[in-house]
Amino acid sequence: MGALAGHVTAPSVTYADQLSDAQAQQKSLAAKIAQEKSQIAALNASQATLSAQIDQTKTQLDGVTQNLTATRQQVNALSADLQNVQAQYDSLVSSLAGLDQQLVSIEAQEAATRADLGQRQAELAARIQVAYEDQRTSMLETLLSGASFTDMLAAMSTQLDAAALDQQLAQQVASDQATLVSLHQTVQDTRDQTDVMRQQVAVQKQAIDRKITALAQATKRLQALEKAVKAMLADQNRRYAQMAANKSALKVSMAKAAAARKKLQDKIARLVAAQWSHGNIPSQYNGTLSWPMPGTITQDFGCTGFVWEPPYGNCSHYHNGIDIVAPYGTPVRAAGDGTVVYVGWNYADGADPAWIVIIAHSSSLVTWYAHMQPTYPVRAGDRVSQGQVIGYEGSTGHSTGAHLHWMVEYGGTFVNPRLFT
Repeated sequence: MGALAGHVTAPSVTYADQLSDAQAQQKSLAAKIAQEKSQIAALNASQATLSAQIDQTKTQLDGVTQNLTATRQQVNALSADLQNVQAQYDSLVSSLAGLDQQLVSIEAQEAATRADLGQRQAELAARIQVAYEDQRTSMLETLLSGASFTDMLAAMSTQLDAAALDQQLAQQVASDQATLVSLHQTVQDTRDQTDVMRQQVAVQKQAIDRKITALAQATKRLQALEKAVKAMLADQNRRYAQMAANKSALKVSMAKAAAARKKLQDKIARLVAAQWSHGNIPSQYNGTLSWPMPGTITQDFGCTGFVWEPPYGNCSHYHNGIDIVAPYGTPVRAAGDGTVVYVGWNYADGADPAWIVIIAHSSSLVTWYAHMQPTYPVRAGDRVSQGQVIGYEGSTGHSTGAHLHWMVEYGGTFVNPRLFT
């Protein structure tokens, strides 16, 4: 016998479940990638919601859809939401780093499997070459050569052992090849998908940075508005305090103003009825009212601490509209389609009247715009469209500074304008 029959070596030890392990890793990575994609989708949704909220806040800061207190609360909530989005992003980056580390480990495993495969392939090739060169002696030749039966059995055993080891080695080579294919495919698929996700994560970072900048700008603008409003309110309080110094005179003045206001209100009611009887205004108003002017609300509708305001209901002092402050001369626009029923001085204010414009939107819905500059962009009887300029912000009448006093009268009673916006 040749070297093969005389000395048989077993192939290096391998594990039967090596391929199963590789396939299990492939499934595990696929699940993690699916989870990463889900996290990216969730982050996209959070980013979209946050963008909408920031845009809404910027709109509020440019308009009057909220007072500054509510806007401050919203900005604070946005800061918290932005921190949550940042935490989502950080978690995503951490998970992606974990995937990269796992990928490095699998790449090392692939390299080790490739080395083992090369070694086994070389060993199998050497064994095949030895078998070919020795041209293994057949059992008949061994018998005819005069070998004993014991020698023949020994030769048969050696050849069978060698064949079994060759087959085992060949099977291991095939298993290594399948494992290598699985590992390589896992590495390739994971690398491709993590590269794509890394790009998506980079886009998320850019979006977060933009939101941080936008929120910082909104916060800065809010702080400026809060400071300006604080100064305006301080000035208003100072002026109201001067008015309230002479309580007896104030009481008489308020009584006269209330009577004059009632007289003007009755006059407007007659004008509205006349316009309605001529078919110039509808019985009902369809739609909502828009804010007549962008700016900052310094006094809302309802009970107030300003002593100049008259009592009403359970309120010691009652504000029957909303005060909006903007730069002097800001255009004032019609809150809705309607007919102008009055333009002129509000003599309810006494010797120092305010310039007002009053629009009837229906027989029961009327809007008042007070303290404007005495100009005539529109005149009584004009039909106006929502958003049309009807005047300019001023400081006529008992005003503590340039602002618009906007009132909504419904069914003969002044109501909160916010109910219609």
